[in-house]
Amino acid sequence: MVALIGLLAVILLSIVVIRIGAIALELTGLSPEIASFQAQSAFSGVGFTTAESEAVVTHPVRRRIIRILILFGSAGVTTSVATLVLTFVGETGRDMLIRGAQLISGVLIIYLIARSKHLYLLMRKIIRKALEKWTSLRIFDYEQILGFNEGYIISRITVRGDSWLVDKKLSALRLDKEGVLILAIYRKVNKKETFIGGPTGDTVIKAKDVLICYSRQDISKSFARNPDEVSKERT
Repeated sequence: MVALIGLLAVILLSIVVIRIGAIALELTGLSPEIASFQAQSAFSGVGFTTAESEAVVTHPVRRRIIRILILFGSAGVTTSVATLVLTFVGETGRDMLIRGAQLISGVLIIYLIARSKHLYLLMRKIIRKALEKWTSLRIFDYEQILGFNEGYIISRITVRGDSWLVDKKLSALRLDKEGVLILAIYRKVNKKETFIGGPTGDTVIKAKDVLICYSRQDISKSFARNPDEVSKERT
């Protein structure tokens, strides 16, 4: 019985550690969804190779958080397996069924508690305050800052070879008059993708550039779908 309680305690502690890791990643600027996914991936040792995971490991603070989650995850998995074995060792067939039912019931209760929205918000508030107090992490609500709730979005637009944007300077395009701001550009140079952050007015747009744009959602869709029509309107 002691081993069973220990196993349930390890599972509960693992959930708390993942939650702390997710909120810590969120404090570095990741969205809640991506932060939660990456925290679970690191703790379980899955290590999905995605664009999000690359963005995590190239960030020094996020990398430190992931390293801690991997360390706790390794210890947690080892402890869970060992405790699970001890839970059923030396038990008769009937006792094993009882232990199995107790284990399933305990895991189900923990799962339901972890799924509680009110408890999650309370934990999130407590963990966030603790991290802000005892670490150098600071939270920024990028959705509110950038006005995502007000119809603004950040989009990726690939420049076509026949686009009106090709071989023109940003200052000449005057995209700000259309309500579009170019935050960054991804460009392939010698088959290697380079990042141009905060492009200036002298930056020239090239074919196949990927533009990171900030604008209202309706403007972004029109701009991406009909660039030639926008050009005609401007002329």
